[in-house]
Amino acid sequence: MPAAWLDKAKILVKAGDGGNGAVAFHREKYVAAGGPDGGDGGRGGDIVVVVDDHMTTLMDFRYKRKYTAGNGMDGTGKRCSGKDGATLTIKVPRGTVIRDAESGEVIRDMAQDEPFVLCRGGNGGWGNHHFATPTRQAPRFAKAGLPGQSMEVILELKLLADVGLVGFPNVGKSTLLSVVTRAQPKIANYHFTTLSPNLGVVARGEGSSFVLADIPGIIEGAAQGAGLGHDFLRHIDRCRVLIHVVDVSGSEGRDPVEDFKAITAELAQWSPDLPSRPTVVAGNKADIAQDRAGLEALKAHVEALGLPFFEISAAAHQGVEPLMDCVWETLSQLPPPKPFEATYVPKPPTVDTSEPLEITRADDGTWLVEGPWLQRLMANVNFGDFESRSWFDRMLRQSGLFDRLEEMGIQDGDTVSLYNLEFDYQR
Repeated sequence: MPAAWLDKAKILVKAGDGGNGAVAFHREKYVAAGGPDGGDGGRGGDIVVVVDDHMTTLMDFRYKRKYTAGNGMDGTGKRCSGKDGATLTIKVPRGTVIRDAESGEVIRDMAQDEPFVLCRGGNGGWGNHHFATPTRQAPRFAKAGLPGQSMEVILELKLLADVGLVGFPNVGKSTLLSVVTRAQPKIANYHFTTLSPNLGVVARGEGSSFVLADIPGIIEGAAQGAGLGHDFLRHIDRCRVLIHVVDVSGSEGRDPVEDFKAITAELAQWSPDLPSRPTVVAGNKADIAQDRAGLEALKAHVEALGLPFFEISAAAHQGVEPLMDCVWETLSQLPPPKPFEATYVPKPPTVDTSEPLEITRADDGTWLVEGPWLQRLMANVNFGDFESRSWFDRMLRQSGLFDRLEEMGIQDGDTVSLYNLEFDYQR
């Protein structure tokens, strides 16, 4: 793949961690026992993905593979909250599909303009003024901020083209693209001249046009990785209409019908949906065909399948306009393309509950529970969801936390503090 083109990249993204809450007390002349006034920690910055229509490849991700948002600042005295961490915005070309690197499931299709929050920053910890009660007037503890979400994702660019040119190398796809659009692809009389997809806009009357893409490198075995087709077959996924270009000149001693069958089979192996995609067949280089038997055989085979067939010569500009008219008419009868549906479902984190938790008791009798795995666990729990809360309760019971608390003498009604969560213990 040439250095100027990159359509797939794996990156690591991490949202910012929340800042820690502060332990501080109000001190002012003539104000006795001012009480706790530690501020909250700032929230960690999010990772946000947005579409940039000025980008055409994923080259920006070739060397930079790790993206981290800003951490929240710690709280301070006088109930001053820490500053929130800076949100990190990642720009991608329109049509980029974000996948989970581990499962390959689709997280988001960036085909629309709406920004997408890929990872959320951790909440800031509470300052000690939150924990003041009539019986606990001077709490000397605060909560640590929670870590931001992180994950490894794959960015996969799928071109937003209405029509795709498919066919064996050197059949004239680039020439056809240059004739019907203002694109200027490299054209030469050898295989694999085109090493990256080329796009062009085909004008059909005032205010009417469609985007045409030349998909290079498809040969037999492309769906399994042969040639360059494996790298670029993904760009066909969004094309609503395919133009199958076949060399009917016989100049390379190839059978047009067998070529058509071979490419059709490769497309079917890549995606079972492609054979049913609206297709128009163009028999190219007809002006230099020494024997029309191959051309006539291809025409009979294609029409027997119910597909439109056009005899053209892209180099001589023969038969090109009727071909484009047919494609435009076919397009006008099709619905707009649908974005890829998200299939990724966040999985509950794997928590190693064998790590010991630190259990202490504050002067006012509150049971303080802390530990690295508990902090990670709470960062992934949605406490507004009943099922998520139930799962959280099961994890605490399986870890043996409640058994340890009872061994240490906890009583019904005692307050238990887990970072930014407090509850009254009930057996």
